[in-house]
Amino acid sequence: MTAFKTIVSLVFVIAGFVLADESETGGKPDNLDFLVITVATNETDGYNRFMRSAKLYTIPVKVLGMGEVWKGGDVKRTVGGGHKVNLLKKALEEYKDDKEKIVAFTDSYDVIFAGSPEKIIQQFKTFQARVVFSAEGFCWPDQNLADQYPAAPLRGKRFLNSGGFIGYASDLYEIVSHKEIDDSDDDQLYYTLIYLDAGLRDKFQMKLDHRAEIFQNLNGAVSDIEIRFRGKEAYVQNTAYKTVPLIVHGNGPAKLALNTLGNYLAYSWNEEDGCTACWEDMKSLEKKEEAEYPVVVMGVFIGAPTPFLEEFLTKISGITYPKRRIHLFIHNNAEYHSKQIEEFVKEVGPLYKSVKFIRHTDDIKEWHSRNLAIEECVQKKCDYYFNVDAVAQIDNPHILKLLIEQNRPIVAPMMIRPYKAWSNFWGSLTSDGFYARSFDYMDIVQNTKKGLWNVPYISGCYLVQGYLIHNPETKPSYINGLLDPDMAFCTNMREKDVFMYVSNRLNWGHLINNEEFDTSHLHNEMWEIFNNRWDWELRYLHPNYSHSLDPNKTVEQPCPDVFWFPLFSVRFTNELVSEMEHFGKWSDGSNYDPPDPVPTREIRLIDYDLKLEQIWLHILHYYVLRLVQRVYPGYDDEPPRTQSNFVVRYKPDEQPALRPHHDTSTYTLNVALNRPEIDYEGGGARFLRYNCSVTKSRPGWTLIHPGKLTHYHEGLPTTKGTRYILVSFVDP
Repeated sequence: MTAFKTIVSLVFVIAGFVLADESETGGKPDNLDFLVITVATNETDGYNRFMRSAKLYTIPVKVLGMGEVWKGGDVKRTVGGGHKVNLLKKALEEYKDDKEKIVAFTDSYDVIFAGSPEKIIQQFKTFQARVVFSAEGFCWPDQNLADQYPAAPLRGKRFLNSGGFIGYASDLYEIVSHKEIDDSDDDQLYYTLIYLDAGLRDKFQMKLDHRAEIFQNLNGAVSDIEIRFRGKEAYVQNTAYKTVPLIVHGNGPAKLALNTLGNYLAYSWNEEDGCTACWEDMKSLEKKEEAEYPVVVMGVFIGAPTPFLEEFLTKISGITYPKRRIHLFIHNNAEYHSKQIEEFVKEVGPLYKSVKFIRHTDDIKEWHSRNLAIEECVQKKCDYYFNVDAVAQIDNPHILKLLIEQNRPIVAPMMIRPYKAWSNFWGSLTSDGFYARSFDYMDIVQNTKKGLWNVPYISGCYLVQGYLIHNPETKPSYINGLLDPDMAFCTNMREKDVFMYVSNRLNWGHLINNEEFDTSHLHNEMWEIFNNRWDWELRYLHPNYSHSLDPNKTVEQPCPDVFWFPLFSVRFTNELVSEMEHFGKWSDGSNYDPPDPVPTREIRLIDYDLKLEQIWLHILHYYVLRLVQRVYPGYDDEPPRTQSNFVVRYKPDEQPALRPHHDTSTYTLNVALNRPEIDYEGGGARFLRYNCSVTKSRPGWTLIHPGKLTHYHEGLPTTKGTRYILVSFVDP
C-alpha cells in the first residue's frame, strides 16, 4: 500500500492561544486567540478544501507532519490512527496545566468548517461539559461494545466518533496521556474505552454531541441533511434534530456526500452570486505568446461506429489553441471510420507538434490505448492531458484554453445528450460504485445552477493537470479490476484523493448517442433523427427552416394557396437521392405497380426501409405540421396520416411528365431534391385552375398545396437530365 493511500490528517483547534510558527496560515478574529493545528502528511485536494474553509472563517491553522511518513496504518480500509493520538499528546504538552483553553480536534481531509470560532465555542459551552465528542450511528470498530454505551437522549446518535471532539486543554491532555498507544492502534477504540469507563467519563465530564449541534458525521445520516442559505452563506440543516452543525465530517463512505455539500459550504456557491469559488485560483493565458502556451497531449478516441463523426473531427481541428503546442494522440478502434480517420490525420496531422495514430488493425484494447496516451503525456513532458471521446461534440472552440484557465486538478466540461438528462458526469454513486443521482443533479444538467461541481464520475471529455500524471502516486490509470476504462479511471482518482470537477459555467458542447447506430446504409446519419435529433437537425434541416415559423415573416406563395417553405438542407436531398438510386427498385410507371390511376416512376419509402417511413411520419408531425398550421389557420388534424410517401424520378427517356390529376390528400408535400438548369432542364408543376406554374424549384424547399378539388395540377415535362422530388399525400 502506498504512503499516499494511507494519508491521514488531524486538526487541533485551540481557542485562547495562538502558536507563533512559520507554518501558521490564515487569519484570526479580533479579541479571540484561536488556532487550528492540523497534522497532514500530504496536501491533498481535501486538505486544501479544509484549509480554504478555515481561512474563510478566519481560523488560523498550524500544520504538523507535512511530508512525513504516516505511521497510523491504512485507516481507509481498516482500524488504525493511533498516530493521531500520539501527535495530539505531543502538541498538548505545552497546555497540559491550562484549564481554560478550549481545544477542538477534527480530521481535515474529509472535514469542512461551516461556522466561525465564536459559534463553535459558544455552542460547546452550552453542553456544560469539559469534553464533547462527536457522535454517529455506528459502533466502530468493535460492535460488541454497543451494549455498554449509555442510552442516547432524544433519539440522538449513540456512539462515539473520534473524528471530532472539543474540550479544555488540561482534560484533553489527561485523556490522550491516560495510557500508551501504538501508532498503528485504533484511535477511536482508544477514546471509546475511556468514554465507556463511567469513572473516567465522570472525571472528564465527557459527553457526546448526540444531535449534531457542533459536529455532523455524515455516515448513516446523509438523508438527514439539507443545504440551506442564510443570505449568501450556505449552511447544513440537520432536519432530524433541527440543528445547524458547524463542523461537517464525511466519515467512512460519506466522503462523496461531503464533496457534494462542499460545492456550497464555506461560501462556495449561493443563490444570488452563483459560484463564487469558481473564480478562485484561476490562471490566465491572455498575455502569453503562443510559444509560451502549456504543452497539451490531446487524446482522441473512436471506440465504436459513431454518428456525425465528420462534425466531430471538424470541431477537433477547429479548437482555438496553438496546434504547435498540441501533441495529437488518436486511437481509432472502429473499422467503419478507418478511411475517414486516415484522411483526417493526413490533412491536419502536419499542423500539430506530433501525431501518434493507433489504428483498429493494431488490435489495441481501449484501456491499453488510454494508458498509452498517459504515457505519451509523460514522454512529451506535457502540462495537460485533454481527453476527447468521439461521442463528445465540442461546440465551444475555446474549450481547451478556458479549461486550462479554470485551473483544477481534473475538470470536465458538462455535456448532455440534447433533450435528455443523460450527461458526462454522475452527481453521486451507489454503495457499489455505480450511478446515483445527487440532490442537485437536475439543477446542474438543466443549468438552473451554474458553477464548478466536485463529482465522483466524469467521462467523454476532460482535462487532467500534468502534475498528476508526472507524480507516480497520482498518475491516472484506466485499469481497475473488471471495470470499464472510464469507471476505472474515476475509481482510481477517487482512491488517490484527487477531486474531479464538472463545469457548466458555459455551453461547451453535447453528447452523441452511438449505442444503436445502424451502419447498413450509404448515409447512416439520415436515420439518426430519433437518437440524435439535435445533430440531425443541424445537418439535415434547412438553415432557414425556423424563419418560416416566425409570424412576422412573409411566406412565399408562388400560386394561390400554394406555399413554399425551406425544409431540408441540400445535403439531405443529395443523400436521399443517393440512397434511392443505390436501392434502384423504381416502379415501372404503370398503374399496376403499385395500383395507381396516375402512376409515376417511384420508390415508396416503406418499400425501401420501414424505419425511413417512420422517420418521414415523424418529420411530417414534428416539422411540417407547424408550417401547415401557419398557412392554413384552423387546420388541426394531428398527427398527420399518410400512406403515400415516395420519391419520384422524371427523365426524358423514361417518364418525363405527369398528366393533370388531383391528389388523394387534404394537402400534398412536393419537395425538390435537385437543381433545375443544372441537374435537369424543364420540369415543374402547373396548377390548371389558376394557370400558374412553379418551375424554378429549390433543393430542400417544399411546396405545400391542397390535394383535392381546387388544385388540379400536372407535372411539366423534364427535357434534359433527371429530376427528383419527394412527394407525400397527407390526410387522404
